Amino acid sequence: MLPYNKNLKAFSRTLRSNQTDAELILWHAIRKKQLCGMQFYRQKPIAGYIADFYCAKAKLVIELDGEIHDHANAREYDAIRDNIMASLGLTVLRFSNRKVTTDLLSVLKEIRFNLLNLPRTPSL
Repeated sequence: MLPYNKNLKAFSRTLRSNQTDAELILWHAIRKKQLCGMQFYRQKPIAGYIADFYCAKAKLVIELDGEIHDHANAREYDAIRDNIMASLGLTVLRFSNRKVTTDLLSVLKEIRFNLLNLPRTPSL
């Protein structure tokens, strides 16, 4: 089970009700198991962070980055966060908001590729 900080629950609810345009666009394309039959969750608290989108079955986190992520401090913070997620066995995909709003099909193609090609844990 992934680490969960219950103190982030209220904030994640607020984020879900105040999505960016890019988050809304992607959410409408991946919700209700529309992509490879996989269930995604929005604004999921994981290990002291809130992932924009999370697919538990594929251990996949999707982050959408606005312009603020272009700054050096934000890139450093994102790298630390991504390393923590990776240490939990999660794969993190990052897309710019611009990419989602201007080229959704290529974003979905990359997500689909990762959903279909992630290593699976063997059954015992």
